[in-house]
Amino acid sequence: MNLDEISKALLEEIADITDTPSGAYNIRSNSQSIGRQSTENIEIVSKQGVSGLDIFIKPGTKGESVHIPVVMTESGLKELVYNDFFIGDGADVEIVAGCGIDNCGSHDSEHDGIHRFYVGKNAHIRYVEKHYGSGSGSGKRILNPGTEVYMEENSSCEMEMVQIKGVDDTERVTTAELKAGARLVVRERLMTHGAQRAISKYDIALNGEDASADVVSRSVARDDSYQKFDAKIIGNAACKGHTECDSIIMDNGRILAVPGLEANDVDAALVHEAAIGKIAGDQLIKLMTLGLTEQEAEEQIINGFLR
Repeated sequence: MNLDEISKALLEEIADITDTPSGAYNIRSNSQSIGRQSTENIEIVSKQGVSGLDIFIKPGTKGESVHIPVVMTESGLKELVYNDFFIGDGADVEIVAGCGIDNCGSHDSEHDGIHRFYVGKNAHIRYVEKHYGSGSGSGKRILNPGTEVYMEENSSCEMEMVQIKGVDDTERVTTAELKAGARLVVRERLMTHGAQRAISKYDIALNGEDASADVVSRSVARDDSYQKFDAKIIGNAACKGHTECDSIIMDNGRILAVPGLEANDVDAALVHEAAIGKIAGDQLIKLMTLGLTEQEAEEQIINGFLR
């Protein structure tokens, strides 16, 4: 792969890639695939007629990974990409995605990625999606990820969604449909600053008996930034659902938490929790007595909160 130093730094931030990854991968830079590898059990194929990939994971595949990161360094570039994952019955794999944008120009750069997961019976996936922005230009860094998850009986999916720095505007929309015994766990970590805007929307349907979902968001809104966490769980059977929003607000930040629970079965057990507040003064004082400045104490608290 022929990458400049900025692209290499972005790849390390979003996918912990410092060398050619092992296993299956497709690395996309400025709207072009610059490196791809399939394995015996995981096949990556370009879509026809639309930008994106089809990723086929054979039934029973264990302990393998797929990396599909995206980096953008050209100001003014905008793209829409569709990636579909077909995870065979009984597979157990890790999927690492994410997008990094470095914009040093005056035009907005935007990546919109639609990921669809078809998770087979008794299969398990761990999905990691990290977003990161850098660059000194006045053009925005815009990311709008869409995620669709379709889970068969007794499958499980763990999702880690991370956006800590540099993204000016994002709208994350995640939908999921779970059959009997399926389990979905989402952990979102988010920090906004400046005039950034971040919208997170979840719409999860628990359609089968003993299906469960646990969606937890931890976020920090600094400066004049705005966040909205909109989570809805629909219980259509005897199931369990939980959403939680835990946020720190600072400066002139604004945060809106919108709980949504819909029970369509007498045995649907659904819970929503939300807490928004500032950093406690006693926490700051305790750290400052150890020799930290107020700013250093704030950073320590935030880092621990988002870990």
